[in-house]
Amino acid sequence: MCTIANDLAVVEPRIRELVQELSDAPATGTVADALQQVMGEVVDQAVSSSQGGKRLRALLSLDAFDALSGRADMRNAMIDLACAIEVFQTAALVHDDIIDESDLRRGKPSAHKALEATVHSASIGRGLGLMLGDILATACIEIARRAAKQLENGDAIIESFLTMQREVEIGQVLDLGVEMTSLEDPEALAQASLNVFRWKTASYTTIAPLLFALLAAGVDPETARQRALAVGEPLGLAFQLADDLLDVVGSSRNTGKPVGGDIREGKRTVLLADALSAADAATRQELMDMFEAPHRDETQVERAIGMFEQTGAINQSRQRIAVLWHEARKAIADWQLGEQSNQQLIEACARFIPADLR
Repeated sequence: MCTIANDLAVVEPRIRELVQELSDAPATGTVADALQQVMGEVVDQAVSSSQGGKRLRALLSLDAFDALSGRADMRNAMIDLACAIEVFQTAALVHDDIIDESDLRRGKPSAHKALEATVHSASIGRGLGLMLGDILATACIEIARRAAKQLENGDAIIESFLTMQREVEIGQVLDLGVEMTSLEDPEALAQASLNVFRWKTASYTTIAPLLFALLAAGVDPETARQRALAVGEPLGLAFQLADDLLDVVGSSRNTGKPVGGDIREGKRTVLLADALSAADAATRQELMDMFEAPHRDETQVERAIGMFEQTGAINQSRQRIAVLWHEARKAIADWQLGEQSNQQLIEACARFIPADLR
């Protein structure tokens, strides 16, 4: 059985190698000497942006494949397929940072900001960032295509990979749309936010990694899809709910992000919806006024966190996560794996949710 450390030791350099190759200009033409520098800077940034992260998606896909199949002759191809998911995530994050106007990613300048500094132009840097995201999104398809040729259900894997990309793209549209959702109807806001979680997060974070493992292990496509959804959807929702919860109850040391970031940005979240739903009239109006304002200062961030606690929204979120985790575990049991494989898959899925929230 491969360990997390062993898999990471293989996945990390493999991602770097693949991104280096596939973010550069193809051999179908030449790049003029005067343009070589900017092309090189984009390739360098592609590699830099692809470094770091927990690699939860890749590890889930590999662990699920090992639990289902364990075929050593196919594992290198499975590693590349797992890398393709991670490269896709990097592409999505590059675009996210432009949309959200984020200056930092994993403690370093976000891709478009780094490129802005390199070329000394904000507009060209943002344009290069957009194209870098596109280049990585194309590269991950090529990585998946090569891997799928060596795995069971190769055509279904490629179809599923493209479907995953479409779902995340739809999810990004819906994520922008939810920010225009009225605060007058908290239940509608909660359902809209959870729907975004399904499309934007669960689709490629938990559902697709499991689906690729099932397909590569030889499970027929329809059964594989049903099983991946049964486990991956509740797990993905729980993962995003936990991430949003840690934004207000975690610490910067543990999360790597400032506490209250979502509140500062005025994001419409399930936590906010639950607080609005449970609040008395005065508290509800205060929250609505706060989140409809263009900015929130540090005092308001602390006040909002206090209201989330006071209204029971934080406990409600914990309960939501626990219910979803139970649903995911039950669905894993329905796969009817052996005891060791069942436990291996449970442990892989458990990485997505802090122990105190399961």
